[in-house]
Amino acid sequence: MTGSLLLELEGISKGFPGVQALTDVRLDLRHGEVLALVGENGAGKSTLMKLLSGIHKADAGHFRLDGAPFTPESPRHAESLGISIIHQEFNLMPDLTAAQNIFIGREPRTGGFFTRDPELNRAAADLLDRLGLPLDPKALVGSLTVAKQQMVEIAKALSHDAKLLVMDEPTAALNDAEVEVLHGLIRRFVSPTTGVIYISHRMDELKAIAQRITVLRDGSYVGTVDTAEASMPEVIAMMVGRTIQTQARPENVRDDRETLLSVRGLATKALLRDVSFDLRRGEILGFAGLMGAGRTEVARALVGADVVTAGTIVLRGQEVSIPNPAKAAELGIGYLSEDRKQLGLMLEQSVQTNIALSSLGDRFSRRGFVDDKAIATRATESVKALGIKTPSIRQEVRNLSGGNQQKVVIAKWLTKDCDVLIFDEPTRGIDVGAKEEIYRLLNDLAAQGKSIIMISSELPEVLRMAHRVLVMSEGRITGELSHAEATQESVMHLATLRTGSDTAFPVPDPTADKAGLA
Repeated sequence: MTGSLLLELEGISKGFPGVQALTDVRLDLRHGEVLALVGENGAGKSTLMKLLSGIHKADAGHFRLDGAPFTPESPRHAESLGISIIHQEFNLMPDLTAAQNIFIGREPRTGGFFTRDPELNRAAADLLDRLGLPLDPKALVGSLTVAKQQMVEIAKALSHDAKLLVMDEPTAALNDAEVEVLHGLIRRFVSPTTGVIYISHRMDELKAIAQRITVLRDGSYVGTVDTAEASMPEVIAMMVGRTIQTQARPENVRDDRETLLSVRGLATKALLRDVSFDLRRGEILGFAGLMGAGRTEVARALVGADVVTAGTIVLRGQEVSIPNPAKAAELGIGYLSEDRKQLGLMLEQSVQTNIALSSLGDRFSRRGFVDDKAIATRATESVKALGIKTPSIRQEVRNLSGGNQQKVVIAKWLTKDCDVLIFDEPTRGIDVGAKEEIYRLLNDLAAQGKSIIMISSELPEVLRMAHRVLVMSEGRITGELSHAEATQESVMHLATLRTGSDTAFPVPDPTADKAGLA
């Protein structure tokens, strides 16, 4: 039962050079409550949380915690007050282990400079076990997938004695089963003395976890509604200022369509075993499964990012060898990674440079010189065709919203004129309005004859977009479903199926109390 106010923000404003990020924003969080904070990219959600955590200083406004005024001076100061924040941008050290990241600055020491690693690893393993997070405390964070890195962030935040937990897109890289585990953790954390601010673009999560929803738009407060009484179309209309029209699920692609890509017996040393499938021209082929099932590993093997130990890849009727991503691009296979900021974009470079990046050597060079005019022409065409919102093609990509950054990555591979496009988590961290634009774009590409592999942890997204769904578990494909056969239940059954068996393994019970939180 929610009660008195844990947190109050009144009249919060913040400006940056050339941009007014927040204007007179208010927010209140009750004790024992999960409050959802929603809005499109650029609405001001992350900026508001950075003010709360002391990363930035507000230009105006007042903060109260448990009724007492306070001014967040720094992240350490906010932490000392019991405010723990999981930011959308990870704050992890890739060359340290999961345990070292979780307890950074609080490591048990020998009395001098050296840490007591066995004790540190035991403490991390105990925490991870109680949180139900499948992580090796000794694993280097840089070697982990995006989803597992998110889990390290969650464990680090929950390792503090927090009274207020802020989660900025905590489930962006998690699938449905993992989301349920996280929601179980949140429910156990919330008590008469604690509360959670939950920022998410996943509209379907809000009714499951939040009691109220606060909406921001264009840096301003729009309103707060009770989740039980609000409809999701109403919340979305508050967010975007318009009604979003969703599209129906696709029909099957006809069997007589040309098979553009045929994979047989694909295997890698680490995980994949005997992966076989066909991709037809003009088809969106969805890959579903739990974290660690091997979906991203299939994509990496196809483009030569991971070493293939067995199997064949036939493209346009010819068997091909793909030793590296450059060769994949040369053959017309584009890979849009789940981590677009690290692997898909050069954030410090302009929109036009990023769009031309994969085609500099074969399309925009003349006698050894880069054709800047041709690049600018192509970039201008791409910005118009894909609806990329940018003040200029010379704008640095780091200044664009997540949805527009994703469109720049797509423009890069369309400029390369790839026939096969692999989208790994294409709408991760993107707001609901931008998602619809990405969905329309994928459907348009398929209609133009492009063949698309779509990997997504959001099962409703896979069910909506894919003509067929391949489900993976433990490095193997456990089933293929047509769009008519694919339901959340049928996919989850196959996703939890042990390979070589007809038995599904148990999904963790998110409501089970595992001795509380640290």
